[in-house]
Amino acid sequence: MLNTGKDQPMRYETDSYLRRISAKVIATSEGMIVLNDSVFYPAGGGQPGDTGMLGFADGRQIRIVDTHRALWDPRVILHVPETPVDIWAGADVVAEIDWDRRYLHMRMHTCLHLFCAVVDAPVTGCSIGGDKGRLDFDLPDPTLDRDEITEQLANLTARRTPVTTRTVTAEDLRGIPELVRSRSAAPLVFDGRVRVVDIAGVDMQACGGTHVANTGEIGAVQCVKIEKKSRHNRRVVVEFD
Repeated sequence: MLNTGKDQPMRYETDSYLRRISAKVIATSEGMIVLNDSVFYPAGGGQPGDTGMLGFADGRQIRIVDTHRALWDPRVILHVPETPVDIWAGADVVAEIDWDRRYLHMRMHTCLHLFCAVVDAPVTGCSIGGDKGRLDFDLPDPTLDRDEITEQLANLTARRTPVTTRTVTAEDLRGIPELVRSRSAAPLVFDGRVRVVDIAGVDMQACGGTHVANTGEIGAVQCVKIEKKSRHNRRVVVEFD
């Protein structure tokens, strides 16, 4: 098993605003690159994996086009290069994300957490993009209204409510089932603990994604579509205004 350093959080987990760090290549796997630390968010929870660059001491710049967790061990983060590269374990790199893209994902991801405060129903699906996002809710009755959702989201973003993260034990999580809003994926547990995102007084749930520091950073959004996807499923789509 790779020594991934997962006993310490990766830097993207502790500082969503960090754009670049110095790191070290610890392995390669099927053409993908594993670092001892990373600012690259690995795809999960509906949020796409980060893209960016790895800069090497010899002047090479390697374009990273995706980031995801290894199927055999979610602690291993795989950075996917644009083209095959010849690198070696132990090489020093500067890892830098495409910040503008990441920040859009942070804003939208936090917006979708506000959604969970507006729509009181279990989440059955999620997708986060740079200009829009959507949540699927287990909601059999057509009780949602686009204008009302847009107004409520505007009120919540205007409060500039702080967004913080912490961890709870897996045992604590079992005793607070409302912290798990999604039915589509179980939260990741590392060293017996689960990461929780807390929008003070508004929403708190298990989540490994990257988020803005306060809801005011989300900006103006509007609900643009509500679709019936099945008897018990409503898809709600929002876009940046």
